[in-house]
Amino acid sequence: MILHEKIAAQLPDWRARVTKLVKEQGNIVLDKVTIGQVYGGMRDIKSMVTDVSFVDPATGIKFRGMAIPEVLKKLPKPRGGKIPYVGGLYYLLLVGEVPTREQAEEVEAEWAKRADVPDYVFKMLKAMPKDTHPMVLFSQAVLALQSQSVFAKRYNEGMKKDVYWEPALEDALNLTAKLPVIAAFIYRMKYFGETKKPKYNPRQDYGMNFSRMMGVSDRKGYAELSRLYFILHSDHESGNVSAHATHLVGSALSDAYYAFSAGLNGLAGPLHGLANQECLGWLISVRDRFGGVPSREDLYKFAWDTLNGGKVIPGYGHAVLRVTDPRFAAQMEFAKARFPEDTLLRLADLVYDVVPTVLKEQGKAKNPAPNVDAISGTLQYYYGVREFDFYTVLFGVGRALGVTANLVWARALGQPIERPKSLTTAMLEEAAKAAA
Repeated sequence: MILHEKIAAQLPDWRARVTKLVKEQGNIVLDKVTIGQVYGGMRDIKSMVTDVSFVDPATGIKFRGMAIPEVLKKLPKPRGGKIPYVGGLYYLLLVGEVPTREQAEEVEAEWAKRADVPDYVFKMLKAMPKDTHPMVLFSQAVLALQSQSVFAKRYNEGMKKDVYWEPALEDALNLTAKLPVIAAFIYRMKYFGETKKPKYNPRQDYGMNFSRMMGVSDRKGYAELSRLYFILHSDHESGNVSAHATHLVGSALSDAYYAFSAGLNGLAGPLHGLANQECLGWLISVRDRFGGVPSREDLYKFAWDTLNGGKVIPGYGHAVLRVTDPRFAAQMEFAKARFPEDTLLRLADLVYDVVPTVLKEQGKAKNPAPNVDAISGTLQYYYGVREFDFYTVLFGVGRALGVTANLVWARALGQPIERPKSLTTAMLEEAAKAAA
């Protein structure tokens, strides 16, 4: 398998590099920790490592050092398509190199071989109450697959630490292959009452398979959007909740199924994966309030009224970025090239023009520019996927790519169990007195 061969070839140098760094420079101080950070959710504390992605405040997310525009330009694309293979992105995340078309298609072929989901998973999903949230169904389905974990089986049989990454890679490929099938089944079952098992077509790529199984009317257009969506949502460093939860659980040598189910449960939180549907809901409320796209002056006043009413305008601002999120820009470019006259898209574009100005005038936002969530729901809505509570499932399918790539490399480099030290409030108060 191409991914196994490529990672195995890199490992000796990587292991030597990490060993040398820790042994010879392990005492170098990287950061300081303040009481405010301890009580503020560990914000900005430099305490994790990942080589898969990095959020640069000035340029946005970078996958293996490549910015979003470069990734979308250089990764190989399906014939006739303008958005790259998702398999090419997964190759990049795991191997650290831009794949050829043949290498990207090898990953797609691996997914096709591994995409079959056991019948018991569908039976379990069908047995759940009809009002069960789609993220609960998604997380349970992932956890139900744990009995198939290659890592758990090999660990119980006894294996050396230096080969932990091999069954971890098998689990990662098996899991990511099945997610589009599971997500599409949940969508068709929950919202349309269909319980037929979706079938993965080995002649189609990841994006087209998902589009077809979802049953949207414009399959080709939605396949392109699915490729883009999964690529853009694949990773975001390791400090965000879904990525960190996956890493934390995986650090205990829990397999990919346990770990990613935990990551999904974090993603389901309103402060993490809910943002895209909140942004779309706000846009729809503006559209309905004005009966379409308002004038610039009316939107300016409405934005100020929103802020003065103690509410926020969702989709604007970012914890790290200080520029427009390139993931927002990529989706906006995608939409303008395909449906420039769509009302919600025109409104989103006007909001992009007006809201940063309002936020600058207010003076509270560190970054008044839009993030990825400001536009992502709008694109799903255009293609007919209008069930808001399903959007986080879509996010989860994409996020699996980054967190499982990180999981494989964590096992390959022997990263230890994560165990930070806690302090009491009294200890912090004493530390503050001593420093005064």
